[in-house]
Amino acid sequence: MDYDVERYLRKYNIKVTRPRMNILEILLHSDDAMNAEDILKRCKLKNVNIDLSTIYRTMELFENKKIIKKFDLGLNKSSYGIIRKKHKHIVQCKLCHKQVEIDCPMDEIEEIVKNKTGFVLEEENLNLRLSGICENCRKKLIH
Repeated sequence: MDYDVERYLRKYNIKVTRPRMNILEILLHSDDAMNAEDILKRCKLKNVNIDLSTIYRTMELFENKKIIKKFDLGLNKSSYGIIRKKHKHIVQCKLCHKQVEIDCPMDEIEEIVKNKTGFVLEEENLNLRLSGICENCRKKLIH
């Protein structure tokens, strides 16, 4: 896939700089989430001179603009991945049947599994039905 990183940055009202363009290009062309050190290594391989603090600042900016998702891996470690598609789940109340849509947590689960075990998940079955009792119905049950 080819991306016009300059246009991509402008779409999110981000000032276009060489470091931001390089970091975004690396993230867009990666199938996996990456940590800041991985991005730094890729920059060096491309002969791009950039420091780690610039990468962290850029990642924070991209996260605030909802371009990337930060995955907290614990022990002060994080990795970052481009937000590509939004898979959603519906949670339904068993009593009143109210439905609420939530983001699928599978991206975070995949990152945690990879970080803790080294496994890269190849297959997943997300055909799950989520149900429970909503806050309003719980209050009615208590009273």
